[in-house]
Parts: sequence; C-alpha cells; structure tokens
Amino acid sequence: MTVRISVRILAALAVALLMNLSAHAQQAAPSRLDDIMKRGTLRVGMTGDYKPFTYLDKATQQFTGFDVDMAEALAKALGVKVEYVPTAWPKLMKDFEADQFDIAMGGVSVTLDRQKKGYFTMPIMREGKTPIARCADVDKYQSIADIDKKGTRVIVNPGGTNERFARANIKDAEINVFSDNTVIFDEIAKGNADLMMTDASETRYQQKQHQGVLCAVHPEKPFDFSEKAYWLQRDMAFKAFVDQWLHISMEDGSYKKIYAAWFD
Repeated sequence: MTVRISVRILAALAVALLMNLSAHAQQAAPSRLDDIMKRGTLRVGMTGDYKPFTYLDKATQQFTGFDVDMAEALAKALGVKVEYVPTAWPKLMKDFEADQFDIAMGGVSVTLDRQKKGYFTMPIMREGKTPIARCADVDKYQSIADIDKKGTRVIVNPGGTNERFARANIKDAEINVFSDNTVIFDEIAKGNADLMMTDASETRYQQKQHQGVLCAVHPEKPFDFSEKAYWLQRDMAFKAFVDQWLHISMEDGSYKKIYAAWFD
C-alpha cells in the first residue's frame, strides 16, 4: 500500500513539475506579437502591383490601396508603425520563408501550399477566378471551354494564382506571361491579348478603370472558389490578435468604410 501511494505521489509531482516547466518555457519564449510591439514596427510584405489592394508608386516609393489602409489600421491597433517590405508574386513564398516580413497583405489568396508555411487569418473576402475581356467580346468567353480554343490569347501575370489557374485549365489557347501587372489590363484594351482570368474583385475594379472598354465576365459566378486573407508567420498569439482585430473591424463598420473607399 505504501509503495502504491509513493508511486502515485511521485507521478503527481512529475506532472506538476512538467506543467511548471511548460508554463515557464511559455513565459520565457516571447511570441511574435511581443516582438512586434517591442520592435515598434509591423513588417508587411506587399507586391505593390495589384490594384486596388496594393500599388507602389515607383517615383515616390509610396504604397496605396485597400490593404495598405488595412495595414495602417492594424498597426494602429497594435500601437506600432508599418514597415512595408516590397516583394513579388514569384518570390513571395521564398521571402515569407526567409522571414522578411511578419505578415503578407495585398490581395493574398488562401492556398494550401501557403498554409503549409504559415497561418491565415479569418477570410476578408470571398473570391474566384473569372475573365475580363473587351466589352464587345464578353459573350465569347462565358466558360472555360469557350476560352480554351486555338487562337484565343490569354494573358497572365507571373508567379501567382492567376498563372496557376490558367495553366491548370488552358490546354489549347495561347497563354502569354506579361511581367508588369500594373498595366497588364491595358494589353487587353489595346488588342494585344483577348482576356485575363483573375479574381472577381479585380475584374470589377478594372472594369471601372476601363469603363466602356473592358468588362468583367460574370464576376458574381466565378469559375472556382477562393478566399482572400492575411498570411502570417506561425505565431498563435499574433494570429489571435489579428483575427480579433478583423472581427471588431467588421462589426464596428471600420472595415466597411475602408472597403467602400476602394471597391464601391
């Protein structure tokens, strides 16, 4: 009986010791959230080539866009300043893995490949790929089958989900990679390409910018399903804060106000 009690006591003491060590380790290891607040800056990775989410004016080196305003609002909630880290879609994953920034913003789509490397926040927007073409050609490009024909010229920006979608679905049509995503839609307007398949939100925005020339093709019924969110380095405390900030922003109207400034 005495031996059994001793074993139980020892086991209880061992569990208590392990719990104390675990708690001590958690206290000793600061989270990325702690690091950001101590540093005084939030490092935001942005491509700067995806209007209306993010655009970098090369003359002034200033970022503007929906997710720029959201980044500033997040930094304000954290009590820090934003440090924008320029990146590009072909090297976004590499820069993320190299810890060049704390969070990637600027129209980032949720993908399983990206999820393997970090955390995504709660979704900020429901999306899907849909075409944008010259308004006179809208009826010609209603389906993938309509698009995937010899003679059709599909234009894509390199390295992101747009190119991935096109290459996964287009076998007979011509795919042309155009490096400057800031003026890629002008190529369609000028007749150098027939269409681009991109996120529905971008087709709506570009339709406004090229009114009467380019038209979004059924943006309310995209070809697939996707969501946009913010891509975070792995840290649960940081994710919990950003998710809570987004939740409050969506409930108190501040998200809606920023959204309306860029999309409505």
